[in-house]
Amino acid sequence: MGLAWLVVAAMAAAAASWAFNALVHLVWRPHAVARRLRAQGVRGPGYRFFVGSLGEIKRLRAAAAGDTLDVGDHDFVPMVQPHIRKWIPLYGRTFVYWTGARPNLCVADVNMVRQVLSDRTGLYPKNLMNPHIGRLLGKGLVLTDGDDWKRHRKVVHPAFNMDKLKHDDGDHVRLCRVNDLRVGGAGGEGRRGGDRAEQSVRGAHRRCDLAHGVREQLQGGETGVFLAQRELQFLAFSTAFNVQIPGFKYLPTEKNLKTRRLDRQVRGMLMDIIRSRLAAKDTAGYGNDLLGLMLEACAPEHGETPALTMDEIIDECKTFFFAGHDTTSHLLTWTMFLLSTHPEWQDKLRDEVRRECGGEVPTGDALNKLRLVNMFLLETLRLYGPVSMIQRKAGSDLEIGGIRVPEGTILSIPIATIHRDKEVWGEDAGEFRPERFENGVTRAAKHPNALLSFSSGPRSCIGQNFAMIEAKAVVAMILQRFALELSPKYVHAPTDVLTLRPRHGLPMLLKSL
Repeated sequence: MGLAWLVVAAMAAAAASWAFNALVHLVWRPHAVARRLRAQGVRGPGYRFFVGSLGEIKRLRAAAAGDTLDVGDHDFVPMVQPHIRKWIPLYGRTFVYWTGARPNLCVADVNMVRQVLSDRTGLYPKNLMNPHIGRLLGKGLVLTDGDDWKRHRKVVHPAFNMDKLKHDDGDHVRLCRVNDLRVGGAGGEGRRGGDRAEQSVRGAHRRCDLAHGVREQLQGGETGVFLAQRELQFLAFSTAFNVQIPGFKYLPTEKNLKTRRLDRQVRGMLMDIIRSRLAAKDTAGYGNDLLGLMLEACAPEHGETPALTMDEIIDECKTFFFAGHDTTSHLLTWTMFLLSTHPEWQDKLRDEVRRECGGEVPTGDALNKLRLVNMFLLETLRLYGPVSMIQRKAGSDLEIGGIRVPEGTILSIPIATIHRDKEVWGEDAGEFRPERFENGVTRAAKHPNALLSFSSGPRSCIGQNFAMIEAKAVVAMILQRFALELSPKYVHAPTDVLTLRPRHGLPMLLKSL
C-alpha cells in the first residue's frame, strides 16, 4: 500500500509540475512579454490562449482565398499576407503578434532588417520551429547555424565562386537546349501553349540547374525527387499556421506518416545518385560540380575527419534540389508573365538579345552584356520574389532597433511588404519599372539594402549569381525563338506555398519567330 501511495504521489507531483509549467508558458509569460513590449511602444493584436494570433491569421487568409487581381495590379500582399497588410496600418512597421504562445515581432523597417541580416555574431539564428520544413530542406546550408554553417559553407562555396561560374557558364547554357523550349512540336503562329508554357520554362531551367549539380538526373531520375519534394512542400505549408507542439512530429498521424514516407523516398533516391557517383570515382572522379565537391570533402582517403558526413551531404542535396530549383523556376514563371503583359519591354529585351547574341546560343560574355535583361529580372524579383517572408529568432535577450526582445522571439521580415514600401522605393513602388535598376541594385531605392529577394548580409543566398546566370540564359533563348502573349484564360491570383506561384498556372500564347 505504501509503494502505491508513493507512485500516486509522484504522478500527482509530476502532473502538478506539468500544469504549472503549462500555465506559465501559455498564460503568464505571453502576457508578461506583451506588457514589456507595450511599455516600449510596441503594440499588436492581443494574445489568445494557446493559439495566439494564428486563428485570426487563418480567418484573414480564408477570406482572401478567392480574391483575384487585375493583371496590371502587382500588390498581392492582401492575398498572401493579409494579416501583415491589416496590422501595419494599425500598429506600425514594428509590431508583435503571436505564433501560439511565442511572440513574433514583425520587422518591416529597413534599418532594423539590416541590423538582423548583417549580424555576424550569431545573435539571430534561423527559426526552425516547423519540423516539416526541416524534412523538406534538410539541415543544409539554409537551416544550419554557427560552426555547422561555417563548415558547410566552406565546402559548398567553391561551387558558386564567380571565377568557376564564368568558366562553366558556357556548359550551363548549352544544356538549356532550344528543343526543351518548344511547345506542341513545331511552333506555329498563335499556337496555344496552355500550362505547358510554364512547364517548358521550368524544364529548361531544370537542365541548367542540374548541370551544376547532379548530372545523372538528366536520364529522368530527377522527376521522382522533385515530385516527392513538391509533396513535402505542400505538406509543410499546410502546417505553417498551426501551433507547433513539441514532440507532436513523432505521433503516427496521417500527415506525419506521409512526411516520413516521402522523406525516406527522397533520401533513397539521392543515395542512389551518390552511390553511382562513388562507383565511378576511379574512372571519372567525383565530378567537378557541387555534389563532386561535397563527396571529395568527405572522402576517406584523405585520412582526416570528413568535412561533411553522408547524412549532411544528403541534406545539402535536398536543400539545393528545392532552393536551387523551385525558387528560380518561379522567378522564370513570373518573368514570362511580366514579359507577356509588357510587350514594349519584351521588344526591348529581344532587341538586346539579338544585338549581343544574334541567333546563337548565348555565351557567358554575351550574358554579361544583357543589361536590360538583368534590370527586368531584378524588377521581377522585387515585385514577385519567390520568397515573400523570411524569419530569424532572437538567440538571447537582446535589443533590436532600440527594442528589448526576449530570447526565442521570432523575427519576421515581410519582404513583399518592404518591396512595396513607398518610403523606401518611392511613390511608384507598386508599379513595374525595371529602369529603377538602371544604376544598380544599391541605387534603386532610398536604402542600399532594400532589395531582399536573395536576403542580405553574410547569410544571403550563396547561389544568387548562378541563379541570375540561369535566368538570363533561359530568357534570352526564349526571346530568340518566341513572342509571348498572355492567354485570355489566365487568372491573376498569386499564392504562397512557401514560394510564390500563380494559383491557376500560367497559360500563354506563343508565336514562333
